[in-house]
Amino acid sequence: MASPGVTAGAELPLRARRRRVGEDVVKGVLAVCALISVATTVGIVLALFVPAFEFFREVSVVDFLTGTNWSPLFEPAHFGVLPLIGGSLLVTAIGALVAIPLGLGSAIYLSEYAGTRARGFLKPALELLAGVPTVVFGYFALTFMTPLLRSIGIHVEIFNALSAGLVMGVMLVPTVASLSEDAMGSVPRDLRDGAYALGSTRMQVATRIVVPAAVSGIIASFVLAISRAIGETMIVLIAAGQQPTLTLDPRRAIETMTAFIAATGAGDVPVGSLEYKTIFAVGATLFVMTLAMNVVSIRLVRKYREVYE
Repeated sequence: MASPGVTAGAELPLRARRRRVGEDVVKGVLAVCALISVATTVGIVLALFVPAFEFFREVSVVDFLTGTNWSPLFEPAHFGVLPLIGGSLLVTAIGALVAIPLGLGSAIYLSEYAGTRARGFLKPALELLAGVPTVVFGYFALTFMTPLLRSIGIHVEIFNALSAGLVMGVMLVPTVASLSEDAMGSVPRDLRDGAYALGSTRMQVATRIVVPAAVSGIIASFVLAISRAIGETMIVLIAAGQQPTLTLDPRRAIETMTAFIAATGAGDVPVGSLEYKTIFAVGATLFVMTLAMNVVSIRLVRKYREVYE
């Protein structure tokens, strides 16, 4: 029986006749939030690249990217950024060598081995490590890790890349572990049950079923950790030193891009000078490196993503 006012066989309208003001307000607020995010990104890019372009009008891009001598605040000035890039990559590599195996191992244990009570205690405790200020990690590397390395026979300088990288790796463990464990937790239980039904051990299920199925999320955690390591400032500023040396020896003092930006920005460099614009040139280089890394990671995640129904 048709309702009053509606002809039999007629279709009811899908949209309400009266506009819902509350929904329009919510849509407007969400649109403003999205626009603020986009505007902030555009503002950061403009604030970073406009002074960088002014810098490259006076300094050759080729010399900047291929030079091995970095001394922009001395006479004669040299603007070869390779020592800063090398220092950043060296500390990042050490941190990744610590964070990736420890973080992935922690994620596998939490996802496949730990009981409910153990997981409920260990995961919050692990994530609590991510809340420690990085300046604390920096002084920990300088006052504890460096003397510890010397006490076991590793002759490191007072400021060195090794202690900074090791402590940075510890700082990144919660990032890798938490994101990887979340990715493993999203793997359907049916895959595990099927593997157990075929006689697989828990180790085989974890390493041959769960990890490959969650590889896209695991890769994303690795890339996020590496991106954070490249952009880390306080640990390398305190523990790694401020000597722009192009070296592969982690026992020596080095300088990273972020440490140079922090030290120079807090100094007495005149605003608008060529020396001041080096901050933005180095920042633009760091921005491009991180952007390229994120683009590669997105491609990898899309390539290896597993979709389950």
